[in-house]
Parts: sequence; structure tokens; C-alpha cells
Amino acid sequence: MSQKEREFRPLNIAILTVSDSRTEENDTSGKTLVDRLEKAGHKLADKQIVIDDIYQIRAVLSRWIADESVQVVITTGGTGVTGRDGTPEAVTVLFDKTLDGFGELFRAISFEEIGTSTVQSRAVAGVANGTYIFTIPGSTGACRTAWDKLIETQLDIRTRPCNFAEMMPRLLEK
Repeated sequence: MSQKEREFRPLNIAILTVSDSRTEENDTSGKTLVDRLEKAGHKLADKQIVIDDIYQIRAVLSRWIADESVQVVITTGGTGVTGRDGTPEAVTVLFDKTLDGFGELFRAISFEEIGTSTVQSRAVAGVANGTYIFTIPGSTGACRTAWDKLIETQLDIRTRPCNFAEMMPRLLEK
């Protein structure tokens, strides 16, 4: 079956902005992700903003991971190297499986856009309780890069030769 013959399957995606200063009015990164996921045909399951506190991040993520209707979570922000940047530490302990290639590829693609500054990104991804989680930097440009060049195609069941969307029914296999 060719890519054109497979029917698109919308996914329920939650967006978490991690920031000490962003509000719904100025959260351009979260808005960028919402706009892109909806344009692609997916559904916004929920959107929240939390301060850069590992326990608050984990609390929101844990609710979404436990909610069978949330299939994907994308976090934006808190992936840098400052003392307040703790999103990877908050998220990785929740993973059942880590998708190492996501962060590696994000940084490789990002290098073409921002040069060596990409080494400051600690973008990570994994699976927790059958939910894909992508943790990306908080800049709007990084959100565009991550969605446009990595996440969108992997969440589209029509992408060949393989994609994350088609693996979803098997994520909880024993």
C-alpha cells in the first residue's frame, strides 16, 4: 500500500509549555505547536503552562500519561543548561523507553540553523505508558524545527517506511 493509499489518523496531542515567564498571551512556542498539530489534522487534547519545577512538570505529565485518550505529549522549554532548566530531568524518569535518536537528530538538524549553539539543547523523547513524549527547547524556532522536520512525519501513519503512529497499538505489548 502506498503512502497515498493509507488514510490519515488524527492523534490526541497535549502541549506543555515549561516557563517561569510565559502566559497564554505570550506563549508563542506553545501556540506554534498547537497551530501546527491542528493544521496537520491532529486534535489538541490539552494545553498547559507550568513553571520550571520538576515536580509540577511531572504532575502534569503523569496525569496525561495515565489518561488513555492522550497519545502524544510535546513539552517546550526548560531544556537548556541554566539552573532553572529541569525538563529533561523531570521527564526522563517517567520513560519506559528512551528514543535516543530524536535528540540526536534534532541537534543535527538544528546545527544547520543555529550552528554550535545547538549543543545547549537537551531535547529528549521517549515512551511512557504507551504515550509518546517529545521534550523540545522553548524557542519558537526550535518548535518549528522539531515539528516540521521530525515530529509531524513520525506522527503521520502515511509516512514510509515506518513511523511512530503505526507503532502505537503495540507500545503496551507484554
